[in-house]
Amino acid sequence: MSQILTEPFIPFNAPYAGDDDRLIRQFAARTSFTSAQDAAIDQRARRMVNAIRDGAGKVGGVEDFLREYGLSTREGLALMVLAEALLRVPDALTQDRLIEDKLREGGWSTHEASGESWFVSASAWALAVSARVIGPGETPEGILRGLVKRVGLPTVRTATKQAMRFLGHHFVLGETMKDALVRAAKSEEKGYRHSFDMLGEGARTAEDAKRYFRSYADAIQSIGAHMKKHGKGRQLPDRMGISVKLSALHPRYLATHHDRVMAELVPDLLDLARMAKEHQLNFTVDAEEADRLELSLDVIAATFSDPSLSGWDGFGLAIQAYQKRAPQVIDYIDQLCTTHGRRMMVRLVKGAYWDTEVKRAQERGIEDYPVWTRKPATDLAYLACAQQLLAKRARIFPQFATHNALTVSTILELAGPDRTGFEFQRLHGMGEALYDDLLESNDRIACRIYAPVGGYRDLLAYLVRRLLENGANSSFVAVAGDRQVPVEKLLERPAARLGLDDGISARHKQIPLPSDIYGRRKNSAGFEFGHRVELERLMASVSRSWGEVKAGPLVAGVASRAEEKPVRSPSDRAKIVGTVRDATPADVDAAFTAAAKAFRAWSRQPVEIRAACLERAAGLMEENRDRLLALLAAEAGKTLDDGIAEIREAVDFCRYYADKGRELFAMPSLMPGPTGEDNRHFWRGRGVFGCISPWNFPLAIFLGQISAALVTGNTVVAKPAPQTPLIAHEAIKLFHQAGVPTEVLALVPGGPDVGSAITAHSKLAGIAFTGSTKTAHAINRALAAKDGPIVPFIAETGGINAMIVDATALSEQVADDVVVSAFRSAGQRCSALRILFLQEDVADGMLKMIEGAAAELNLGDPAKQNTDVGPIIDENQKKTLTDHISDMRARKQKIRYAGGAPATGNFFAPHIIELDSAAVLTKEVFGPVLHVVRWKAKEFDKVLSAIDATGYGLTLGIHSRIEATIRKVTEALDTGNVYVNRNMIGAVVGTQPFGGSGLSGTGFKAGGPAYLMRFAEEQVISVNTAAAGGNASLIAIGEG
Repeated sequence: MSQILTEPFIPFNAPYAGDDDRLIRQFAARTSFTSAQDAAIDQRARRMVNAIRDGAGKVGGVEDFLREYGLSTREGLALMVLAEALLRVPDALTQDRLIEDKLREGGWSTHEASGESWFVSASAWALAVSARVIGPGETPEGILRGLVKRVGLPTVRTATKQAMRFLGHHFVLGETMKDALVRAAKSEEKGYRHSFDMLGEGARTAEDAKRYFRSYADAIQSIGAHMKKHGKGRQLPDRMGISVKLSALHPRYLATHHDRVMAELVPDLLDLARMAKEHQLNFTVDAEEADRLELSLDVIAATFSDPSLSGWDGFGLAIQAYQKRAPQVIDYIDQLCTTHGRRMMVRLVKGAYWDTEVKRAQERGIEDYPVWTRKPATDLAYLACAQQLLAKRARIFPQFATHNALTVSTILELAGPDRTGFEFQRLHGMGEALYDDLLESNDRIACRIYAPVGGYRDLLAYLVRRLLENGANSSFVAVAGDRQVPVEKLLERPAARLGLDDGISARHKQIPLPSDIYGRRKNSAGFEFGHRVELERLMASVSRSWGEVKAGPLVAGVASRAEEKPVRSPSDRAKIVGTVRDATPADVDAAFTAAAKAFRAWSRQPVEIRAACLERAAGLMEENRDRLLALLAAEAGKTLDDGIAEIREAVDFCRYYADKGRELFAMPSLMPGPTGEDNRHFWRGRGVFGCISPWNFPLAIFLGQISAALVTGNTVVAKPAPQTPLIAHEAIKLFHQAGVPTEVLALVPGGPDVGSAITAHSKLAGIAFTGSTKTAHAINRALAAKDGPIVPFIAETGGINAMIVDATALSEQVADDVVVSAFRSAGQRCSALRILFLQEDVADGMLKMIEGAAAELNLGDPAKQNTDVGPIIDENQKKTLTDHISDMRARKQKIRYAGGAPATGNFFAPHIIELDSAAVLTKEVFGPVLHVVRWKAKEFDKVLSAIDATGYGLTLGIHSRIEATIRKVTEALDTGNVYVNRNMIGAVVGTQPFGGSGLSGTGFKAGGPAYLMRFAEEQVISVNTAAAGGNASLIAIGEG
């Protein structure tokens, strides 16, 4: 590993998500042309489009295939799933299930003779053979009908896999660098340059990172040796190159782990860069997601600044034009080059992860999107960035990656008569006709092929991304070769397509801002850890001294005289966070008396007043976010990411129930019936609700129960968990500040005695409880033993939550989702993954990756940005986990992984235990302990029976690409929340209503449309409108 010899550099800084309309109009003004220039652009682009169309149907026309199987076709979608999964599935039975699932309903044979391209026809033929063999309604196991008898499923399997390999061959230059260099020779003879991309996902483990480093290093040596033999006399930039992915070189490539990344990754990148310099190769750092941009630029700046790279102009990076910060990145790179007196290569791409960026911004609740939301806006931004790069050719060598003829023609016009100092790039297997035309033009434009290299398994994610990018109906590639599309349509300028002259917004009208995705309900405000300025401000705020919190009963007219007790931090037991005075039985009685007295007035308030209180409380929580975040870390051991998510959930509960409360209570429902009657249905509050909440979500669940009870017209006596009274105290104060009267909402902190006093109280009208199944049973028995009205019991308890993974699942995705589901929040979520069912054919490899990913988690102070896993809530809970591990060892179960944990505080490291069978696990283990069971493909039903036998039904995860498998699981198991091909925690209010059945709860889902009804009772008022002597409304209707 190299020593870092870098000079200090100025970190990149720019607004994370600028205003679309303002920025796009600036770009439009900068890239306007004279009529003569526009005519020249049109003439060139028309010639290029005609060249593309003349080349359509020739050997290797992947564009033809994309047109035939675009995203608008059912077959195109099925093909993506097949391509993404089939070649990595090791066992025949699962392969057969996948093929049958994707092909039996597809009309593959209709594509066989639809075009001129033999590539399309050959691929369609292979797929059609498969589809014909498997008829609708047939299953792979039942090989009894038609051609299945004559051909057999092995032939189907072979034909389909050949079709996938055939497609992959046209996207990947070679499985090895040696193969790729041999295939590249022919293109090099035509005048092309090459840059190689070693396929693969980002690293999940340290071993992954080392493997990718070796792969890059070996590739550089191979390319260097090839250039030494075949590239004599060629100077940069006219030499081969390689692209490297930073997230492949480090298993925790995250902004929150900035210091570790800089210390560990920069030396590795510097080693690779020095190798590339030695061979005088182009060395490009690939672009990552928007939240990693600042981290990437820090890594790039630190590496580029190293004196050992002086005298070499091959270092480069990719810049994504769909990122709004792209122009500032170009200026930053130009500044780096100026500072160090060296030239850098810049590969300008439009961006390959647009859909991911949009979804992530919505999930994160950030202020705006870091990318453009309309494709013409990205096209226009690309041209603006191209113009910016061309103006800096003295310090930057631009590399324009595009398959769009109009874009190419426009860039040539922007370049002016000097056609040197830049190049165009295309993907291997695409854009041949366009780029051959460029090479053969009088200007002899420099062109490079970006060529993926790797095995079929590594191809999968890359292939799907290319299909998504270029198979979309809006893609130039998808329509350029289609003669039914007028050439003039392809030459329409981005600014015209945007409709800027007509006053149309540069924002997509169907993609609302992240804050507006829920319509009339405002989304909770999130936080972007990848934005340095905001992160530094947050850290400074959270780390400041907020002072000790003093908590106690908040009961109208009551001043507690109970003894103060210290509240200690679970991450450092020596640290006192605050003090608490527990409520006495007298305090509980006083709270009920006041709440019962206030009930009638509160319940008769218009629902708008009650809803407005909740919305004001939501706003106050966002205003006090940093204080709440610091308290969540100190008292509950919440990491910053978990703390922000919890505050957001609490805010969402308030706003969601306010919205749903208005729907339910604003107006009575007019019921149907005979004429002469008026029948109206009303909802109204029940009385005093007891809300008993847990310590694992001391803000969100606590306030979710309370806000639901309040908006439905009930008054509330709330008891928080004894471990987290301080957060509860601060939250109730905010509700009082928001306008909820102290008589209407009381806080009674304490232990089981306070809970018993609540459940036994004669004025209790209902209970909302979240906690253990054991405590829920005790409350249920207490309520049943009481005389008086039978009150509702709303309970959400735990579960032995399972995830089923079959052989079609992607290992990297499974590892990500398993580690998050099992170990985030130290496994202290009722939704957390407890038992993982892995198909044995892939279990070894997946377990190795999961264990490696778990080893990368950082346990420590939850208030630090780089902490992944915080402490267990208290010593009793920690002992329960320790005892469980001892029991598993005593029962000879295999402890596959046991991490290290800090010596101070209630820390407990993630554990992974492989069980002999699912029957070994008989109870919920509430902590970072993952149990694993292997299953055979032919015994899938036994997995379902094992899960069902637990009696729980809270959350369930499924990782499979086979729709039939997913349907079978969801139909067989009664589980409240099922998560498919994703993690199984973090249910979002109003999107994934949360709650289970069986031993996991009473079924009414928090954050769902039916939840409020459980807090209310119904009333119907029926009025005989004809009682006065006649039915005036009927008589008045006249003749029909």
